[in-house]
Amino acid sequence: MASNATSGHACPAPMKATSNGVFQGDDPLDFALPLAILQICLVLVVSRGLAYLLKPLRQPRVIAEIIGGILLGPSALGRNESYMKAVFPPRSLTVLDTLANIGLIFFLFLAGLELDLKSVRQSGKRVIAIAMAGINLPFAIGIGSSFVLKQSIAKGSDNAAFLVFMGVALSITAFPVLARILAELKLLTTNVGRTAMSAAAINDIAAWILLALAVALSGHERSPLVSLWVFLAGCGFVICAIIIVPPIFKWVSQRCHEGEPVEEIYICCTLAAVLAAGLVTDAIGIHAMFGAFVVGILLPNDGPFASALVEKVEDLVSGLFLPLFFVSSGLKTNVATIKGLQSWGLLAFVIFTASFGKILGTFVVSLLCKVPLNEALVLGFLMNCKGLVELIVLNIGKDRKVLNDQTFAIMVLMAVFTTFVTTPLVMAVYKPARKGGIADYKHRTIGRKNANSQLRILACFHGARNIPSMINLIEASRGIQKRDDLCVYAMHLKEFSERSSSILMVHKARRNGLPFWNKASHSHSNHVIVAFEAYRQLSQVSIRPMTAISSMNNIHEDICATAERKEAAVIILPFHKHQSLDGSLNITRNDFRWVNKRVLEHAPCSVGIFVDRGLGGTSHVSASNVSYRVTVLFFGGGDDREALAYGGRMAEHPGIRLLVIRFVVEPPKEGEILRVDVGDSSSSTKLISQDEEFLDEFKVKTANDDSINYEERIVKNAAETVAIIREVNGSSLFLVGSRPVSEVACALKSSECPELGPVGGLLASQDYPTTASVLVLQQYNNDGAPINFTPELEEHLPDQDSGSV
Repeated sequence: MASNATSGHACPAPMKATSNGVFQGDDPLDFALPLAILQICLVLVVSRGLAYLLKPLRQPRVIAEIIGGILLGPSALGRNESYMKAVFPPRSLTVLDTLANIGLIFFLFLAGLELDLKSVRQSGKRVIAIAMAGINLPFAIGIGSSFVLKQSIAKGSDNAAFLVFMGVALSITAFPVLARILAELKLLTTNVGRTAMSAAAINDIAAWILLALAVALSGHERSPLVSLWVFLAGCGFVICAIIIVPPIFKWVSQRCHEGEPVEEIYICCTLAAVLAAGLVTDAIGIHAMFGAFVVGILLPNDGPFASALVEKVEDLVSGLFLPLFFVSSGLKTNVATIKGLQSWGLLAFVIFTASFGKILGTFVVSLLCKVPLNEALVLGFLMNCKGLVELIVLNIGKDRKVLNDQTFAIMVLMAVFTTFVTTPLVMAVYKPARKGGIADYKHRTIGRKNANSQLRILACFHGARNIPSMINLIEASRGIQKRDDLCVYAMHLKEFSERSSSILMVHKARRNGLPFWNKASHSHSNHVIVAFEAYRQLSQVSIRPMTAISSMNNIHEDICATAERKEAAVIILPFHKHQSLDGSLNITRNDFRWVNKRVLEHAPCSVGIFVDRGLGGTSHVSASNVSYRVTVLFFGGGDDREALAYGGRMAEHPGIRLLVIRFVVEPPKEGEILRVDVGDSSSSTKLISQDEEFLDEFKVKTANDDSINYEERIVKNAAETVAIIREVNGSSLFLVGSRPVSEVACALKSSECPELGPVGGLLASQDYPTTASVLVLQQYNNDGAPINFTPELEEHLPDQDSGSV
């Protein structure tokens, strides 16, 4: 065998791992570790920066990562030879590709976990027909277009492998990318969303099978018998995995209980099993990622073990390793190879054939399955999105020398274009009809003329921490008149992100908002549902748990839409701060405050922000043990009337005593000048008359009720107001309005939380020592302009994207 020296092509010397430092004359970029760190940091900065820029266009992050990889490669920055030699020298690419493939192995494992085989098996004939149409026609067109490419830019490519690779590349639908687009457009729980998700899952599995076939056929300069052995060995691996993997991981999953930490040995063994499966499939000759994908798809994804596994793996993989795959792909993509009218014409041809086959096949079969015209068209657009899976297929084809540089660049640009246009096309075509409407929605406030009508509450919570106090607040609100007097929708607010765990949450969402685990056979698996189910059985309250899965910048749309659809009279939101052990309120997440602010601006009914200081303790208090003192601080205005109406309802509970304190401003003495600025004088007079009428009715109704005490306190200034509020001792809950119409209330010290108003801000501040919880209410007013806290909030919130406010 000829040596490198005799052949005349000297291989570059392997890079050492670490340098001795610049002070000893070493250039860190000549060593593997510091250079890899630089490459990773550069990729992260570019991809996250592009993701931020594309966020207003509602594009999935994968678009930014693909474009970032292309920009870092020879298509843009790579045109500078000094940059390429310094940052991506040829001898560093082995390390880069190795890290990228490790990330790809674990990403495909997570992708397998994302697929819900139960849903795939339960898919109806309509979904299967749509999925098959979205595969067969594009696959056939892909084979046809491959002949055109072979006659022009792909001469000399391996016939069988090239045909199959082109067919697979054009027929793929990227399931993870599709799920994120549907979540962004709030279509996950619609008919279109559910059909698209199920069809994409079937499409994904079929595409991987076809890709395995393509890889088996792509053995270069070998006999067809070798490809047959590769394919048969791959089938044998899948069969063995189906026999071995599910029982083992079912046993592991049964030993992991909800609310308990998963033992480290289980996580470690699972990750080792993923790598071992990758080793076997790589030895067979069908790429290591196939083994990881098979293990992921066979692992049970509905228990605490899967959730813990995803939580430990996904951030490191998607945040650190996977971006390296995009830059590795970008280094292979040279847009400059697409030159001349013929090449650009072939790019347009590939884009057209890819879109035409996918959209037409899905559209026609959807119409035959009696799907409405616009929904059928939207399904076609959705099934046409590509993304990461497409890039994986193309990279395998490039590494196997099935695709040359020009064909690879054309196919990458096709994937970027088809995915980029998916969101705007769907938004342009599909406008889901809103259920219900203004005319059908009567009771939008707690206060109403018919006090015996049903009160509907939409109670929102972010996690288990909010549940005990929220249930105790619901218990205090239920009254004792009749069983159907109160209906509560308990909405669990979950953030949907680019993480794989978000897809697992989606599998649990049903059309009516209820999660899958709310079925009786699985009710023990989630403590949130258990808590509300137990309360429903013990109380006289109709309560329905719901789940909203959305990004934090637009989850307020889900809250407001649900409130209108369910005809809620009030939305109760948790405050963005929680109580610590020392009694102080600490910020949970500033995003929660942003959500509250947007709901206040756009809500179709009254809104309450609940400042929880442990109402009733850390567990549910039964009706017979309820003993609360509720205090309403009444200054005047619609919000204060709403607070008093809620307090009057709470007073119906036998375990609650209500104290109403009305603050009356002392008239100025003769010769004293007092400046009052409460807006237009006529409107102020109208509000005062409304307050007097409301208070008179309240006093008449509660005249014989010993559980209600009414006081009027005369105050001259804010200092006296604060002093009287501080005198209130032993209260469990304060009910106050967000916008009191009183100069003494408005003169209170400006709160750092303007959404709570002056009185609520005082009660929630560190300056006011109390153990009482606070509910700040904003009354719905159809005639007035919505409240806007944007200027005040921007002073206290960090810079962030404001979304679609």
